[in-house]
Amino acid sequence: MDKKFKTTKSSGFTLIELLVVVAILGIIAAIGITAYSGYVSSTKIKSAQNILKQIALGQSEYYSENGYYFTNSSSCGSNPTTSQEIEAQLFNGSKVIVDPNSKKSPKEATTGFYMCVVDHATNYKARAYPDPHNSSKCQIELLGDGSFKKTNC
Repeated sequence: MDKKFKTTKSSGFTLIELLVVVAILGIIAAIGITAYSGYVSSTKIKSAQNILKQIALGQSEYYSENGYYFTNSSSCGSNPTTSQEIEAQLFNGSKVIVDPNSKKSPKEATTGFYMCVVDHATNYKARAYPDPHNSSKCQIELLGDGSFKKTNC
């Protein structure tokens, strides 16, 4: 009696093929996460710059009404109080800088930055300091000519 072995061909993926696909997906995900975090960081910096420009516009109105520029009474730095003072004085309490829905205490700035206005001779300087909850060390200052000076960005 002649025994014939019947071989069947299975349709599926081998373990090596699956591992190659998982490795490729991992590489694509790593590239995507890196690009996304860079995008988020640059967007927060742009938002902080826009708020600094709004502060400059608010300062123009404040100066025309009071004859002097608003400056924060407390020291500048990663301090939510300075942002709240700016909102109260320049933006009539509207939530331009501080996120009213933030779960963190004290309330975290929407951009990841706290704003501050310091006295500078007969003028002022508007600055953005990073929120201490974030890993960013970026500091932004609005200069008199409307340009920005960025440090550690």
